[in-house]
Amino acid sequence: MFLPARMRKLKIITFEKYTDPVIRSLHEEGITQIDNISERIQEDPQWAQLLKPSKPTPQTTRIASLLMRTTGIIDFMNTLITKKKKMKEVIKEFLNPPIPKKRKVEELDSESLIKKAEEELSKVETRIKSLESKLNQLDAEKGDLESTISLWGKLVDFDIDFTDIEESKYITAIVGKMPIEKFKKAPEKIKEITDKFAIFDIETEPPTERKIFIITLKEHEDAIATLLRRMDFERFEIAGLKGKPSEVIRKSKERLKEIHEERKTTIEEVEKIKNEWEEELLILKEQLTIEKERNEIYAAFGETENTVMLETWVPLKDCEKAEKIIKKASEDHCVIEREKPNPDDDVPILLENPRFAKPFETFIKMYSPPKYNEYDPTIFMAIVLPFFFGFCLTDAFYGIIDALVGFILYRGPGKVNKFMRSFGIIFMACGLWAFILGMVTNGFLGDFFPRFFHINLPTVIPLIDAFKEPQNVLLMALVTGVLHINFGLIVGARNNIKMGNMREAMGSQIVWLILEAGILLLALGWLFNIFPLLIAGGGIAVLGIILLVYYNGLFGLIDASGFLGTILSYSRLLALCLSTGGMAMTVNIVTEICANLIPVIGVALAPIIFVFGHIANDTFQSLGAFIHSLRLHYVEFFSQFFMGGKRKFTPFSAERKLTKIER
Repeated sequence: MFLPARMRKLKIITFEKYTDPVIRSLHEEGITQIDNISERIQEDPQWAQLLKPSKPTPQTTRIASLLMRTTGIIDFMNTLITKKKKMKEVIKEFLNPPIPKKRKVEELDSESLIKKAEEELSKVETRIKSLESKLNQLDAEKGDLESTISLWGKLVDFDIDFTDIEESKYITAIVGKMPIEKFKKAPEKIKEITDKFAIFDIETEPPTERKIFIITLKEHEDAIATLLRRMDFERFEIAGLKGKPSEVIRKSKERLKEIHEERKTTIEEVEKIKNEWEEELLILKEQLTIEKERNEIYAAFGETENTVMLETWVPLKDCEKAEKIIKKASEDHCVIEREKPNPDDDVPILLENPRFAKPFETFIKMYSPPKYNEYDPTIFMAIVLPFFFGFCLTDAFYGIIDALVGFILYRGPGKVNKFMRSFGIIFMACGLWAFILGMVTNGFLGDFFPRFFHINLPTVIPLIDAFKEPQNVLLMALVTGVLHINFGLIVGARNNIKMGNMREAMGSQIVWLILEAGILLLALGWLFNIFPLLIAGGGIAVLGIILLVYYNGLFGLIDASGFLGTILSYSRLLALCLSTGGMAMTVNIVTEICANLIPVIGVALAPIIFVFGHIANDTFQSLGAFIHSLRLHYVEFFSQFFMGGKRKFTPFSAERKLTKIER
């Protein structure tokens, strides 16, 4: 419970003909992680003498190809057919998501599944590809027409048939637009090159520009074009254009309407196919994905001419079950050797905690899985993190709202999403602590009861009323921090001692515990005027300083200020507590001012300010409380003991969401 799950390594040898049923059985059960021994065989000469690396099955490539084709069809249909949902439907689906029903499917070997996939794809793929090709052609034509309309739109002011303006051996046309100031100078500039030209111009929008049409000798085209470019001239490409601009644009728009209707009809045909085949294709995709994993895992094995060897990691509690599965699948034609992990083994980490702490494993995995023989802090975090959250928020009503949000996440999207389910439980626990601490510190929508009803909550403990006795709340936060840090130091010392790192345990953890004990005795002796305690505390404190310097050098004295800073960091609990209450109080004050000082409108405006002000405050303060509670664990607490850095247990498991095997 306080360590990762105890693991065992299973070394399995079986005949080649039994490998497939063994792999299928283990894959469906999902309780083992298969290690890759193929690499070890290639690197170790002794292993290479006994075994050769195995390879993926010959069917792997075909299965991967079929999976790619199936996925391509599904993605194409989903991209094309998107159902627009009303906001009411979106909210309803979020709060009560449909749970997919699993269909019973026959267990097929690779060849049978390949045959089934090819048969199903042959019925739908040709139709989809034909429609996809048609849509691509329509989209390409639509793009060309839009480009045509854009180009001819620039020329529509010239009411001429461009069929008549064809480049000849001697004559050329230059068409474009330029700023009107530059246009006024253009004819004179062109005359400096040649006087054999004709220029026509048309007013445009905006009126700061002018469209121009120049006809000149071909031999002067480059020189005139260069001149005009220097005068900010934008040239229109008219080579190959035929017809009147207005006529071309009209016909293009008519064709665009036809394309729109053709595309709409084609999409309707795709939608019919989707309604008919989507479920079958999704099931086929899931089956192919699972079969691909099974065929690829062979590359992790070692083999001889007739046998196959594989290694798996199994949680100790599942060892008997795994061995029975293997023996049954191989008809007892197997050899299984169970081993305890060696110190050099890279043991996969599986967190194993009580049900109430399971959701908090997410935070440990986000940080890093612990080492195999290292303390797993999940249970402690499951107890302390919600308390820290409640300490930061300390508002009973906000706690109720947060717990309600957590309940909605748990009962809604949590039904189909494991992360949402876990987060819902975490938020309910956080909301509960915020409610409890809010009730004892007089926090309920800030100062709602004292301000509007002139009473305090009956559950308030006067000594920890956050606004009247903040020094007591600060002391409570710092004591909490000291206890939190010291627990981390004790765990860190235990981890180091168990791993044989006695010097590290003394220099990084035990020395601080000794120093704290000395300071505590000194404080008690001074407060209660007990001279023996002063002597004992002073001696222990001096011993702690000597050990600190001995194990860490003079830099250890600098670490003392860092350690003090770590403890003072817990004062953020008070800071966020006061921040929540202060902002809530501000909302109440503004609400009261609006209701009392602004005639008529103020009475209507006050409830809006009150409701939305508290919603905003709860949202931001809850976010801050959550972030800072996590920070106190990740930065202050974990730094005292957590090593981590190991791989997590990844079971070889068939992920079935839509199917189940028919037994």
